[in-house]
Amino acid sequence: MTDQLQGEPPVLVLVAIQDLVNLASCIRIAKNFGVMDVRLVQPECPIDHYRIEGVAHNTADLLDRMTIHDSLDEAFADLTHVVALTGRERTAKRTTLRPREAAAELVERSRVGRVGILAGREAHGLQNEELDRCAQLVTISANPDYSSLNLAQAWAVMAHELWVARGGDTIPLKAPRHAAGPATHEQMEALFHDWEGALTAIQFFKKRDPELVMRGFRELIYRADPDGREATLLRAIGLEVGHYMRRAGLLPPRERDAPRGTPAEAAGTAGDPPPSADRP
Repeated sequence: MTDQLQGEPPVLVLVAIQDLVNLASCIRIAKNFGVMDVRLVQPECPIDHYRIEGVAHNTADLLDRMTIHDSLDEAFADLTHVVALTGRERTAKRTTLRPREAAAELVERSRVGRVGILAGREAHGLQNEELDRCAQLVTISANPDYSSLNLAQAWAVMAHELWVARGGDTIPLKAPRHAAGPATHEQMEALFHDWEGALTAIQFFKKRDPELVMRGFRELIYRADPDGREATLLRAIGLEVGHYMRRAGLLPPRERDAPRGTPAEAAGTAGDPPPSADRP
């Protein structure tokens, strides 16, 4: 499905990563959103693929491609445009974008060259010398009273914006595993017939006009627009009312005069529907 996306995925460059769990979280997020090239610059924690996969399951393919570098210049060598994630305001005048703006630009630039995103150093963020090697800064808007996001959180926000900018939201959702077709007219009429029988059996109508009540009931069900499976379930609920009342001796037993599964289904009809049951 990812071949439908626009542009090319960026490279994620993590500098001086300090915690293996943070790294694993970033790896997982990267694969979630189609980023398959992760480069580490001078990591400060042991790189244990087994432990990383304990947090980021099924990422062995990404880990096998992950590289470790001695400097940013080495990690950036083949990149044509790099942005840096930072949460701190800088005194120097720098081009600063929000994630959505940055994502759109990265997608466009990825059509002509490889692009990258720099993040890292959980404790203190990126240093000015590291930011100097990036064309733009990206800052995530958050509550000014508590705006600090951890590394994986910031990367998740940016990665999702990139996924959307590349067209990831246009990939259709999977159909339900037990999807059923629309209910047929026969199924719907059987549903209404058996529910009217059930309501009659419990003496719901009393002084109410059955025709008016059932008209409102029809409208309610039509608005819900049940599929065939749901219509069958609703009908079964109505039928079970009659079955229970007969088992409890509250209704006389019925003779089986129609096979189960037909609209009449006399053997399972909840009660004796009034003449209005067959009215449109």
